[in-house]
Formats: sequence, C-alpha cells, structure tokens
Amino acid sequence: MFLRQASSRLVRPLNAPLLRRYASSNRPQGLAEILQKNPDDVVITYAKRTAIGRAFKGQYKDIPVDEILHALFKAALADSKLDPAKIDDICVGTCHPPSPLYISRAAALAAGIPPDVPISTVNRLCSSGLMAVRNIAHHIKAGEALIGVAAAAESMSNNPRPSPEVVEHISAEAHANDCIQPMGWTSERVADNFNVSRERQDEAAFVSHSRASRAVADGIFAEEIIPVSLRGKTVTTDDTVRPGVTLEKLKALKPAFPQWEPSTTTAGNASGIGDGAGLVILTTRENAEKEGMPILGKWVSSTVVGVAPRYMGISPAVAIPKLLKQVGLSKEEVDIYEINEAFASQFVYCLDELDIPIDKVNPNGGAIAISHPVGMTGIRQIITGLAELRRRNERVLCTSMCIGSGMGAASIVVNETIN
Repeated sequence: MFLRQASSRLVRPLNAPLLRRYASSNRPQGLAEILQKNPDDVVITYAKRTAIGRAFKGQYKDIPVDEILHALFKAALADSKLDPAKIDDICVGTCHPPSPLYISRAAALAAGIPPDVPISTVNRLCSSGLMAVRNIAHHIKAGEALIGVAAAAESMSNNPRPSPEVVEHISAEAHANDCIQPMGWTSERVADNFNVSRERQDEAAFVSHSRASRAVADGIFAEEIIPVSLRGKTVTTDDTVRPGVTLEKLKALKPAFPQWEPSTTTAGNASGIGDGAGLVILTTRENAEKEGMPILGKWVSSTVVGVAPRYMGISPAVAIPKLLKQVGLSKEEVDIYEINEAFASQFVYCLDELDIPIDKVNPNGGAIAISHPVGMTGIRQIITGLAELRRRNERVLCTSMCIGSGMGAASIVVNETIN
C-alpha cells in the first residue's frame, strides 16, 4: 500500500532554515484551552464555496474572476443575511488575475457592499485563501475589526499561471533558480529524492478519486456549496470530479513531464486546475452571540514555513508539526486533516513523514480529484473540513498545503456545532 514508511533522508533538504516566527500571541495551549469558549474568540459564522469548474473546459471557462466573486458576494450576503454595512474589512485571496485589488473591490461594490467597507487582496500562491482568513482573524483579534469577510477566488481558465522571470544574476543562485521552476519539476524532484514510486502515487490518487466520486454521488458537497447565478445559469455541482476512475486507468496514463526524471507524475495523480471561489465570515464570539449569528467554528491559529524550493511539496510535513507544537496539540487530537494534494508524490511523502491514518486525511478526496484553483484552495479546505466535522460530530480540523517557491502553511480550526 502507498502508506508504508518512506525514506526520511533530507527532511530539511539542503539545510533549509525554518522560519520560527509565530503568527499571533495569546494562543491557547492544549486541547482543553482550544475547546474553551471565550468572549474574544474569533469565530466563523458562515463558510460556503461555489462549485468548482474544470479549467478551460468547465462551467466557468468563460467567466472572469470579478464575475465569479460578484456572484459569490451576492449569494453569500443573501444567504447569511449579513448587513453589509456592518462589515469592517474584506480580504480576498487570489493569485493570477491582473489588478486583483481593483477587480475584487469592484465585485464587492457591485454586489451591494457599501463604498466605506475597505478591501485588500493577498497572494501567497496556494495558501492565499488561508491567508485571507488568517488576515481577517488577526484584524479581529487585534481589535481592529469586529466583523470581517475572507474570500478567495481563482480563474485558472482566464488567468493561467504566468511563467516567473528574474534577471540573470539572480537566477544564477541555486535556490533562486529552483524557486521559479515549474511545479511539475518539483514533483519529480520529490519523487526522485524521497523514493516515492509511481505505484504509490497512483494508489494515493485512486483513493482521492474514489472518495470524491462517492462524495458527489452521495450529495456530500451540497452542504458546503452555495448556488450562484451566472449568465442565466445556476451552478450547484463541481464538474471536476471524474467518476469511474480505476487504478488500472491511472497506471496506464503517460507521464505528464517526460522531460524530467523519474517522470512519475501524470494527469491522474496530480491536482487538476480549476476555477471557483469561497467565502468565510468571522467575528468575535461575544458579537456573534449579541447579533444572533450562528457559530460554526473557532479560529485557533496558523503558521507558515519555508523549505528548499526544489522540494516545495514536502512543506506540510514541516508546517503541521510546527503548528501542533505551538498550540500544544498531539497529532492524535486532530480529528480531520485537509492536506492539499498538489501532486501525489508530495502527498504520499507527507503522509509517511507525518504518520497519520489515511482515514483522517481528505475523507472526501482532495485536489487530485476536486482540482486546485490556486487562490481558492486554502479557504476551500477550511469550508470542506468544517462541513465534514459537523457530519462526524467531531471537533478539530488541521489544514495544510505546500506553496510554490518553497513554502508551506497550516491552520487549526475547531467545529462548534457539536451535538
């Protein structure tokens, strides 16, 4: 099976230093404190996403980011019944559209959010959605906002990843050159250096495809998806999940990057590219109770780390232990892990290094099956994970993802809808 122990050599490759800065003060320590309910807790009162569309071929292939965001803002305001005049700040995670702040601001204003509500955008590549939630949570914790909206959106169809360029004398430095290489190259570097075979990658991919197909068939994602109206159509279902994927079909696929050895990455064991958006509303527990807002979850903490760029994908195996240590949790005390499946190579490595049961990880499939709209993924994992905790009547979610250029991020969120 793909979960057997992998090589542990070069856990921190090339002696890459880890960033030891902590994101916030006054963090709870240990499970008991994390589960406590305090008036100044930052809580999540709303968490929904759009359905995801397959890039270039799916339901949003002609829809730009501003139009997706506008539809999401309108639908979420109506569904949550939040008075937009009470919003103190908005942060949107997005990576690739030109002029992201302008289009996000325009989408918010056109959706009925008043001009005196400010907005910002954040781009930390694959963690951008998580960083949007983190930024709003920190603003609230610091007393600079009372109600905030974190959103995230990406159209890989209209804004595919640009090729990064740096000047010659910068690219001459080894780490600098590595950090601008294609992500497929980093997948092959992880597979090669850590001995993650094609067989194990395909096995991991099959689990993801199977789980996501079952989730779609059972209507599981319906709880987290908000229908949005776009150009006369209402979109309600992910069109990225492919039913009927078998292990035999995955094994038969040709390498996606034959130019880079060992050439184990395929279209079936790497994340798909997609389009979509998500939105989370946050406030203090005291204010939520005063306003009669439902309390779905509690934001606890997050962390960001750096690793050697050529092994970009291993970073969840660094970010998660760091985060668990800083909040005083054991890995066994986490009920669900949502770990982004950028590539099966890095996902398998992370599972081995973390040594956590696969039953706890991406229970409804991950990005290999659902796809990876880069700016959206960080917020989708929170939305998806919280919804699954509610179904299971369990408490603690840990999300994590690798980040292009050699970084990783992780967060802890608690479900507060325990029966």
